Amino acid sequence: MSAVPQTPPAPSRPTVTEREARQVAEAAREQDWRKPSFAKELFLGRFRLDLIHPHPLPADEDVRRGEEFLARLRDFCGTKVDGALIEREARIPDEVINGLKELGALGMKIDTKYGGLGLTQVYYNKALALVGSASPAIGALLSAHQSIGVPQPLKIFGTQQQKETFLPRCARTDISAFLLTEPDVGSDPARLATTAVPDGDDYVLDGVKLWTTNGVVADLLVVMARVPKSEGHRGGITAFVVEADSEGVTVENRNAFMGLRGLENGVTRFHRVRVPASHRIGEEGQGLKIALTTLNTGRLSLPAMCVGAGKWCLKIAREWSAEREQWGKPVALHEAVGSKIAFIAATTFALEAVVDLSSQMADENRNDIRIEAALAKLYGSEMAWLMADELVQIRGGRGFETADSLRARGERAVPAEQMLRDLRINRIFEGSTEIMHLLIAREAVDAHLSVAGDLIDPEKSLGDKARAGAGAGAFYAKWLPKLVAGPGQLPGTYGEFKHGIDLSPHLRYVERTSRKLARSTFYAMSRWQGRMETKQGFLGRIVDIGAELFAMSAACVRAELLRGRGDHGLEAYQLADAFCRQARLRVEELFGRLWSNTDDLDRKVVKNVLGGSYAWLEEGVIDPSGDGPWIADATPGESTRENVRRPIR
Repeated sequence: MSAVPQTPPAPSRPTVTEREARQVAEAAREQDWRKPSFAKELFLGRFRLDLIHPHPLPADEDVRRGEEFLARLRDFCGTKVDGALIEREARIPDEVINGLKELGALGMKIDTKYGGLGLTQVYYNKALALVGSASPAIGALLSAHQSIGVPQPLKIFGTQQQKETFLPRCARTDISAFLLTEPDVGSDPARLATTAVPDGDDYVLDGVKLWTTNGVVADLLVVMARVPKSEGHRGGITAFVVEADSEGVTVENRNAFMGLRGLENGVTRFHRVRVPASHRIGEEGQGLKIALTTLNTGRLSLPAMCVGAGKWCLKIAREWSAEREQWGKPVALHEAVGSKIAFIAATTFALEAVVDLSSQMADENRNDIRIEAALAKLYGSEMAWLMADELVQIRGGRGFETADSLRARGERAVPAEQMLRDLRINRIFEGSTEIMHLLIAREAVDAHLSVAGDLIDPEKSLGDKARAGAGAGAFYAKWLPKLVAGPGQLPGTYGEFKHGIDLSPHLRYVERTSRKLARSTFYAMSRWQGRMETKQGFLGRIVDIGAELFAMSAACVRAELLRGRGDHGLEAYQLADAFCRQARLRVEELFGRLWSNTDDLDRKVVKNVLGGSYAWLEEGVIDPSGDGPWIADATPGESTRENVRRPIR
């Protein structure tokens, strides 16, 4: 073994331009579309109902194994999990985590040959919705461990030896965490500062990672670090499996948050940590690609727990609004409250439809679901927050009161305010709403950039632009005429969705609107060309329209599935109809804001804010913030703080 370098490299944080940062992100994304994608086609103005209808179904054996585990998990959560205790003590009891280990919950998605349960994505998500309703902190622990921690990247990119070494541990005993974010690096990984310097048969890690979900209790870590380019090493951002008890690994802080108070999230420092080359996942430079590919299905875990939150919000809204009377009748029968309940019910139905459909498509692996999973994450996190907010409003003062306070004065301990706090992070976790808008928009316009990207690239030569122009002309000559008319204009189309309640008008609306959406995108690209990527407000609205159309499609398809199975079919049709009518109003508002908005004025105001022109407006208040830098120092070096890592055995 080579000697450890006497001093770690002193990497300065990479200085990158906006264009260079975009190039890093572009290189990491999956470039090809080898399988069909319903959502991709939707953004192109092609409503491919055949890709999702009839609704795909799991195999009977998968259902049997999944339901058996759900029954055991439901019993465990009902008898062993005290969500109120976790909230009060800001910690999941060790005996609960050990009980989950014995139940096999750490290995829900791990193949049975490695000691896991081998559940499908559908049943994994149902399990997360269930356990997350008992304690969102437990849901986050299990999700971070399996959706983005060691098991998922190894399943896709790991060697056979790595799978045999680590997956049995992850299935039963060892908790894993995913470490990408740094104190000054979030969704811009081009500036990653943690380094992994080759040294003989090892790499030597130095750096600091922030917001390491599970990092405080983890046994295994997936760490993203930058390998310097050198002879024999292509370099680049690279993924490693790191033993959490390795010399030089220090958990310097257990972070505390607005919600998810049982979350074991920390700050982890690496100082001269030796990692065998055999623990590298994939090749050097593949780290971001591994992270993004892992998230393609990993993102479904978060909206799954949002489904669970919606179901709970609906239950409490129903029970409370029937009990509470105002002016001689239950508050649910007052239209101002009733509209909120209708929103919660219809949206919960649609969100479950989106998650189940996307999950089943992931299990079948016939479709590329990268956009569907991203839409599910975006839509689920935003809508769950709105549902919880409406529940707090329905509950009134009791919605703002803590469950412990309600209990202390003799009322039912309903943690509505906790639900609101716990759900807030979902709009930031695994890609903030703003980043998700940009990520989805990039995938949605991929077909355009593939044929016309060189036309708007300032670095391309005139010859390249000429060739791109010829290719783009051929593509648009075929594509644009198809956006003029379609089956959504024919009254009898999708008639199989008419059973008492008629859902076919909603599907015709989706078909027509998808063409309108595609026309709007094309017009914007023609108008702004290379500046299109700066029009983030416009792109966000385009994506939000697509999300609504996807949810409408999923809701109708799920309603028809349930009707065909004789499983609350009439009620499902009612909920799908209500949701689609609500969604159509939101879509029309978004279309109006595509071209009539305050985006340009907002940019001017922002420049003035940053320039101090409105500093006078801040006068008359006291800033209660403490002293200290906005961003903590993350200079590599030996830790000077106590190691607060807490392995659970």
